[in-house]
Amino acid sequence: MTYPRNFSHIGLSVPDLEAAITFYSEVMGWYVIMEPSDVVEDDSPIGVMCTDVFGAGWGKFRIAHMATGDRVGIELFEFPNNEQPENNFEFWKTGIFHYAIQDPDIEGMVEKIVAHGGKQRMPIREYYPGEKPYRMVYCEDPFGNLVELYSHSYELTYSEGAY
Repeated sequence: MTYPRNFSHIGLSVPDLEAAITFYSEVMGWYVIMEPSDVVEDDSPIGVMCTDVFGAGWGKFRIAHMATGDRVGIELFEFPNNEQPENNFEFWKTGIFHYAIQDPDIEGMVEKIVAHGGKQRMPIREYYPGEKPYRMVYCEDPFGNLVELYSHSYELTYSEGAY
């Protein structure tokens, strides 16, 4: 039988683990559940698992785990020699191109993101102008990850059907 699975976590690559923890703690209110640690390519269980994922030769990285208010995990990776993509918004390519959070005070959240080094990518828009108060906006965190902000839950926003 098929049933809806719960979302467990998302992994984000960041250039500076401590700066990311500070940003996500102060701006998003997420909290650390596992302090930063080093992972190295060796024959330990975590080393072997990472070789399964990344392939041989990955070397080492730093990692920390955070959680959201609704207990979704945020796995932060800092790889040595990481590269900022030339275009962090290649939406036409397969893969994840943003994550989304919900906050009824979109204006306040946008201000916090910008004040902490992120940026607003578009004006705040209404999904159903004149019908419902549902609003959204795309921003970037200081590390180039796109974050979409919703004023209301995902289910409320889309339960009406097609646009």
